Amino acid sequence: MLGQYAEELSVSTRSRGFYEITREVGELVSASGFKTGLLTLHVRHTSASLLIQENADPTVRTDLESIFSRLAPDGDSVYEHNYEGDDDMSAHIRTALTSVNLSIPISGGSLVLGTCLLYTSDAADATPCVALGGRRIIKKKGGGGGGGGGG
Repeated sequence: MLGQYAEELSVSTRSRGFYEITREVGELVSASGFKTGLLTLHVRHTSASLLIQENADPTVRTDLESIFSRLAPDGDSVYEHNYEGDDDMSAHIRTALTSVNLSIPISGGSLVLGTCLLYTSDAADATPCVALGGRRIIKKKGGGGGGGGGG
């Protein structure tokens, strides 16, 4: 039996950073009723992204931010695009270096992530011109092998 389940998740962000969304996504997978399948996450924004990283050591997030700051510094004089501020183009670059889509297996009704956790990365600092009140992440899961799922 094949099926699909679609749901939308809003993630509130306060500023640039990495926000763990593993629990929220896992709850949506549980609510879908699927036991086996493939979860597809998609974020519809050009300055936010999705990634899977470990959370055992909080310095991983700190180091990632440090590297992104070196690779795509805010206000770099080479940027022409700065319509929404000094962090505008650097946010687009950070998103280009990561991903706006992820696929995660589902087994036993749970995400197959091992010790890694799922994050949404808000690549831009909070400015009046950048809407950070919530990123809409669309997930669509198809699977089979037990569990409900409507279409």
